[in-house]
Amino acid sequence: MTGIHCLSGAAVSAWSQLKNKRVLITGGLGFIGSNLACRLVALGAEVTVVDSLTPGCGGNLWNVRACKKGLRIEVADIRDSAVVAELVQRKDYLFNLAGQTSHVGSMNDPFIDLDVNARAQLVILEACRRASPGIKVVYASSRQLYGVPAYFPVDERHPVSPVDVNGINKFAGEQFHVLYSKVYGIRSVIFRLTNTYGPHMRVKDGRQTFLGIWIRRVLSGDPIEVFGSGEQLRDFCYVDDVVDALLLAAVDERSDGGVFNLGDAVPVALKDVASMLVELNGSGRWQLADFPADRKVIDIGDYFAGVDKARKELGWAPKTALREGLAHTLEFYREHCRHYW
Repeated sequence: MTGIHCLSGAAVSAWSQLKNKRVLITGGLGFIGSNLACRLVALGAEVTVVDSLTPGCGGNLWNVRACKKGLRIEVADIRDSAVVAELVQRKDYLFNLAGQTSHVGSMNDPFIDLDVNARAQLVILEACRRASPGIKVVYASSRQLYGVPAYFPVDERHPVSPVDVNGINKFAGEQFHVLYSKVYGIRSVIFRLTNTYGPHMRVKDGRQTFLGIWIRRVLSGDPIEVFGSGEQLRDFCYVDDVVDALLLAAVDERSDGGVFNLGDAVPVALKDVASMLVELNGSGRWQLADFPADRKVIDIGDYFAGVDKARKELGWAPKTALREGLAHTLEFYREHCRHYW
């Protein structure tokens, strides 16, 4: 648990319901999953994490070194129906975070993306239907399914118009959760994440988030490459704030069937983010670069989320300012880079 912001008394009270609850996290050795796992262990939950540790993805056993003694770790593939059927049994909550996150990767190998982000979701939901129908499922989706924004901020009513295979398959994954909720009563809530960042994210490359490779480059003394004009607007959400939302939704029955954006709704130009990283690091530089062809064709331009629905219905709000979150993230990787480079 990174713990750079304070929690409200109401949130702590709500989360006390998780003590001794049986929890499964898919993708639990990855970026968000590992931060969530350690928070749940601290709250007294009985936590099982499943991760395939597939090379090129974000799974990293070192991510859970602080809470490993409180976890049951299963190295397995969520596409394996027999394994998943066993894992969901007698669980109170499922945080369904596993997925293929690379947008360019989804275009280069669309069938892998289809298998992980769509078919595997049916495997999981069928297992829940048959072996654990009372489970509450919290599903991590992506803002990528909106495509090029038609208006700002982008709220949950915005049309779905994906620009890549990843966005299509993440929307399919969402719709499977919606269908199984309506037809079979499998309670679920969906979060559309945007530019989550913080400790434990993959920084070897840009497969998980472009901020990862930017942080590695600035710490390594290499220039940050900002594609295009650098004027593109984006918003960011620190991982602790995302974990807060996942936990709030898990214990609140009012979230059942809901779809929520997560972001901080404060747009920042990419060149300003790069400048902030250089400033916070105390050294480095950034430069504009031409878009690689494979990225240019799926780039969405400006994007920032509307999060009023999460504020009103879940009582959630981001607490971590971008400068604060980036400073903490740089500090983490400066100290622990050997485990992530």
